[in-house]
Amino acid sequence: MLAEGPQTPDNLIKDTTTNGFRQDVIAESMNQPVLVDFWAPWCGPCKQLTPIIEKAVKAAGGKVKLVKMNIDEHPQIAGQLGIQSIPAVYAFDRGQPVDGFMGALPESQVKAFIERLVGPGSAGADELLAEAAERVKAGDVTGAAELYAAVLAEDPENVTAIAALAKLHVDLKDFEGARRFLDMVPAGKAGHADVAAARAALELAEQAESLGDLGELERRIAANPDDHQARFDLALGLNARNRREAAVDQLLAIFKRERGWNDDAARKQLVQFFEAWGPMDPASIAGRRKLSSMLFS
Repeated sequence: MLAEGPQTPDNLIKDTTTNGFRQDVIAESMNQPVLVDFWAPWCGPCKQLTPIIEKAVKAAGGKVKLVKMNIDEHPQIAGQLGIQSIPAVYAFDRGQPVDGFMGALPESQVKAFIERLVGPGSAGADELLAEAAERVKAGDVTGAAELYAAVLAEDPENVTAIAALAKLHVDLKDFEGARRFLDMVPAGKAGHADVAAARAALELAEQAESLGDLGELERRIAANPDDHQARFDLALGLNARNRREAAVDQLLAIFKRERGWNDDAARKQLVQFFEAWGPMDPASIAGRRKLSSMLFS
């Protein structure tokens, strides 16, 4: 991680003026290379290049900055550099122009230009988190864990990565490991939705661990459909086996038969399920719809 802290799009890209050029480019290039994009509002190729170069700079993860200069409003610097046509991009490093190009290059060439300056770019946190989530869906737990760890190596307080690793340990029934990750969550971020989901998943898994064989619970319900405790426990067990829709149905059955049973336990447990699964999970969406229809019918 850079000593000055994580770079965001807000401080990687800016517009400058003739008066601001010394600070924004010369001084700033003592920390990392700075690209200067000379452009004008009437320049069609400039408009093509802008989104390409901004994307490439963001992908470089703070290794390079971009400063844009409108030569119609500030022609002096471009004149001093002998710029005859735009778009023109100059790279400054240690206070000096070291490389450049003219014209609206394709993305691959802009990326190669930046890599010549700073080396191959590394994926940003959002990209790593998205890839890790895909690996979880594909069952590649080890690969996902490595990607989450890479995010934490750059940003030790990334709660999405911390929570995801906690949930991976829950899935592996390593509850102590899950708790260790949850203990890493900064106090100010304890209420983050991802953290709440991981804690809910851990609580549910620990509850389900003590249930044992679900067959006995099913036999109790068959013998007595009003055995709400058996239905409640069965719902926990079904959820632990990833049978989410069936778990929802058991809790809704309790809610329908005796809404206030055990201090509204069925509804509260449903809410915890939805929190653990995430708001966009199909079972959460369907379950909320069914619950709402009962609440407001």
